[in-house]
Amino acid sequence: MNDMHNIDALPDSARRVARLLQERGHSRPVVMLPETGKTSAEAAAGLGCSVAQIAKSILFRRRADDAPVLVIASGSNRVDEAKVAARVGALARADAKFVREKTGYAIGGVCPIGHATEPVTLIDEDLLSLDSLWAAAGHPHAVFNLTPRELVALTGAPVADVALREPA
Repeated sequence: MNDMHNIDALPDSARRVARLLQERGHSRPVVMLPETGKTSAEAAAGLGCSVAQIAKSILFRRRADDAPVLVIASGSNRVDEAKVAARVGALARADAKFVREKTGYAIGGVCPIGHATEPVTLIDEDLLSLDSLWAAAGHPHAVFNLTPRELVALTGAPVADVALREPA
């Protein structure tokens, strides 16, 4: 794991996130993983944290107006699309082109902030029970550390029950 205090050494998209975080007063650096953090399990293994601590950014397309809908979920949760749709309207899948166009990031590197088009955002309430989170920083190998409170402050997004719960 490379601690990138030298922002200029980061890939372009991760550098953009690092600068944005600095502008917003976030003091921790963007970190480059030697292996891809494309899945929550891969990212957690590379960071030595639990899968639940990975704040994964999942993008949907709202059917009514094609608005991007970003759900920032715990890496251990599957998103319940019906719960999200109940809050924001009917959803459709977002393909790689839509994700890149609306966020400015490739799938696997979608950051919670700094999107090309401001998304409708919801934060998984399960993240708030954790002390420390890791989120993608604009590149499949780039991540940054933050607390759940910082995630809420950085995004300004509401916290919601978005996890798929298996019936007991």
